[in-house]
Amino acid sequence: MAVTTMTQFGALPAVQITAPDGAQATVSLFGAHLLSWKTGDGVERLFVSTQTPLDGSKAIRGGVPVIFPQFNVRGPGLRHGFARVSTWRVAASGGDTGQSFVELTLNQDDLAPEHAQAWPHAFELTLRYTLHGNGLEADFKVHNTGTAPFPFGVALHTYYDVGQLNATSISGLQHQTYTDHLLQTRSQDYPALHFNEKHDRLYQATPSLMLNTASTTFNLSQQGFSEWVVWNPGQVDAAALVDLADDEYQRFVCIEPARIDQQPLAAGATWTGKHRIGI
Repeated sequence: MAVTTMTQFGALPAVQITAPDGAQATVSLFGAHLLSWKTGDGVERLFVSTQTPLDGSKAIRGGVPVIFPQFNVRGPGLRHGFARVSTWRVAASGGDTGQSFVELTLNQDDLAPEHAQAWPHAFELTLRYTLHGNGLEADFKVHNTGTAPFPFGVALHTYYDVGQLNATSISGLQHQTYTDHLLQTRSQDYPALHFNEKHDRLYQATPSLMLNTASTTFNLSQQGFSEWVVWNPGQVDAAALVDLADDEYQRFVCIEPARIDQQPLAAGATWTGKHRIGI
């Protein structure tokens, strides 16, 4: 049967769900941050830096940071938004013979005063993680509970533990247009993206793609988002990140479903984004 327990990850209060097949997910209340996902075989599928603080003092490097209401600096507020540095509430958890889930929520009353003042809108975020078989599902809802529209961007900044970066590739993006970190727009004319340097690319969303490592293929799909962001800092940029060990860039790839530009959400309306990961 599905089991839900309160636990700690570092110094962070967290909730852990266990599926009937033994798969486990651990989500911090700080940021509704998915910190660990182990499939039923006990293998960890997410990367978390050994150098990142796990005490709520700053955003966490690794796992699945929740980006809202803006992506990076594409908006007037805090870089990558306040959702990843706010304390969420557990709204529901449970499961049945085939799955286990936990749902967390955040609204304007949960925000620190400086965030509430900088983004004075009434809202409710709901994020549900569901384990089933060798899969993980994330269902993210943004509800405008106020009387006026507000703009928002959103992403689920997933760090995959790939073991060896030089044995990793992404397929399913051939012929897709992307913009790189130099703001150059190109079309990918080769079947698979390999990693031998820094990558910071924004692709128009495809319904699905595959992340291939030396031992595993991850099947990724999304609905409701408009882009895929693919990122690895490479050696030089990794050395400049204080919350990442110099060689840790070789262990992960970030692939995130995103809606990077802030777009309006009407009063009373709800946006829904879905992300599915299968092994």
